[in-house]
Amino acid sequence: MRISNSFSEGEIQVMEFIVQTLLRGGSPTMATRHKEFASLCRKVMAMRNKVNDIRARPAPEKSSVGLIEAPNLDVEDEEIQKVG
Repeated sequence: MRISNSFSEGEIQVMEFIVQTLLRGGSPTMATRHKEFASLCRKVMAMRNKVNDIRARPAPEKSSVGLIEAPNLDVEDEEIQKVG
């Protein structure tokens, strides 16, 4: 199953149906009776698992971008006070 950050037209319709049903005072059970609900639910659960996996990974010791030197900040206090 491919997990993407975008939603299909059917999945968008499910979300709209659920929100509209709940806003009109309908029950959550009725809101989930849309034919595409199961697909959307699987996708959301897969996205949640992917987020949890990413959070569980340790931070890399070295950046893949490389190292960048810090700018030279040897400025005397007088110069800073003149500006401010």
